Amino acid sequence: MSVSDPALSRQGASLPRATPIFRAPVPLMTEGGIALSPLEVAYQTYGTLNAQKSNAVLICHALTGDQYVASSNPVTGRPGWWPTMVGPGRPIDTDRFFVICSNVIGGCMGSSGPASLNEGTGQPYGLDFPVLTIADMVNAQAMLVDHLGIDSLFCVAGGSMGGMQVLQWAARFPARVFAAMPIATGARHSAQNIAFHEVGRQAVMADPDWQGGRYLVTGTRPAKGLGVARMAAHITYLSENALQSKFGRKLQNRDARTFSFDADFQIESYLRYQGESFVERFDANSYLYLTRAMDYFDLAADHGGSLSQAFQGSQTRFCVVSFTSDWLFPTAESRSIIHALNAGGASVSFVEIDSDKGHDAFLLDVPDLFATTGGFINAAAKARGLGVKP
Repeated sequence: MSVSDPALSRQGASLPRATPIFRAPVPLMTEGGIALSPLEVAYQTYGTLNAQKSNAVLICHALTGDQYVASSNPVTGRPGWWPTMVGPGRPIDTDRFFVICSNVIGGCMGSSGPASLNEGTGQPYGLDFPVLTIADMVNAQAMLVDHLGIDSLFCVAGGSMGGMQVLQWAARFPARVFAAMPIATGARHSAQNIAFHEVGRQAVMADPDWQGGRYLVTGTRPAKGLGVARMAAHITYLSENALQSKFGRKLQNRDARTFSFDADFQIESYLRYQGESFVERFDANSYLYLTRAMDYFDLAADHGGSLSQAFQGSQTRFCVVSFTSDWLFPTAESRSIIHALNAGGASVSFVEIDSDKGHDAFLLDVPDLFATTGGFINAAAKARGLGVKP
């Protein structure tokens, strides 16, 4: 998708022309057997690549993230989505490292996706866009990294769906990943997570304005369905304790129940706001495609049913992080990764951080996360010959 693509404008998004977009010189062959061409990847970089090209860090975003990890989003006007982790003086220090973050293919912030123009028809792809996998996303990122002239990444880091990409990078391109930080993630999507995603997809597709995925052509938008999908998903990002302590059964701007289906409770109002704000920045079809890619992710299945085989003989250094209150990707998922890495002979450290913030803890101000990742990155940088952070 080019920055001037009218399909993107119809979504209410408009990317500045300064937004870098890599146009691949060759098609991307997807795992589904479709040659995707043209392939475009929108990205942002921060910091300076050193002469040896040894200080590059790739950040992989989660389901509803984008390339603006450490800078203002031009569509929403909001700050970057990981300011606690990426930036000057942060664990991933942009004064020290060359940070790359791309919008995943299938997304809706400039990379090729269902809202992109199908050159064969002259209209947005819609559901004619090929169904993607996490591996397809990573292969597109690898083409971008090649384009930037980088043979080996110092570190690949990300949480949730971003963590899946980190694991895929380490398994598929072990020689190109010196260090890896998969956070709040799993090596496969659980049945429960697939179920939540299916509820969201059905909400989108049940909206009459979805128009069989061709809403950009008809000038409609399945805002209600996508809003409900976001509301349901957002519940999974929080913990019961966080919801109870923040909202409890408090009423919203009223002293008594209305005996109606208005948003009597603060939690209802909060979820409605989350749904309404989300539809202004995200494409409904992209939501279908990206959730499907997460559902299909099963790293062990790609290696003969053995997760340890995915990392056999890996020289990559790993730091795996989970959170006690994360029930979307519970610590048991991280322990499975640790066991596989140990069986494969990889160098790995692991920490389970005590937090009541739920799955979203990896995006929030959690000092133990900064201490853990900062220490790991500093040790890996020393081993890489990048020196020690003062």
